[in-house]
Amino acid sequence: MVVVAIMGLIAAMGLPSIMKALQKDGMRKALSDVTDVCAAARAKAIFSHQPVAVVFHPGERTFAVEGGGPGGGSTYVHQSKLPDGIELAMLDINLQDFGASEWARVRFFPNGTSDEMTIVLHDRADWRKITLEFSTGLASVSDVGR
Repeated sequence: MVVVAIMGLIAAMGLPSIMKALQKDGMRKALSDVTDVCAAARAKAIFSHQPVAVVFHPGERTFAVEGGGPGGGSTYVHQSKLPDGIELAMLDINLQDFGASEWARVRFFPNGTSDEMTIVLHDRADWRKITLEFSTGLASVSDVGR
């Protein structure tokens, strides 16, 4: 009985740390939302057999799958806004800078390919790059050396 009580006490003390680790905020949320929106657009393009775009509004710090919300029970995020404290340092699509544009569109095609895209996000100390590989339409995240 004492062993069970000690295990319960240890679990209760560790619960806030576990919850914080699972909670997405700041940079983690931004990276997750951008990659989810791209994955949702790619999936929608493949399943609908039609091109689908993600539209970025750099000035408003928003991005969304063009043409509405989720369909077919998708669990991906379909629209989001960058969290407070996260800044968009770069938005390049097909080697053109769209960081100062009113809007920018990244297209995903039914064969799984996409436009090429590079996004750099940063907060005070953390700089991260999201790269969309045009031949697969898949996003990857990496650190940016300063």
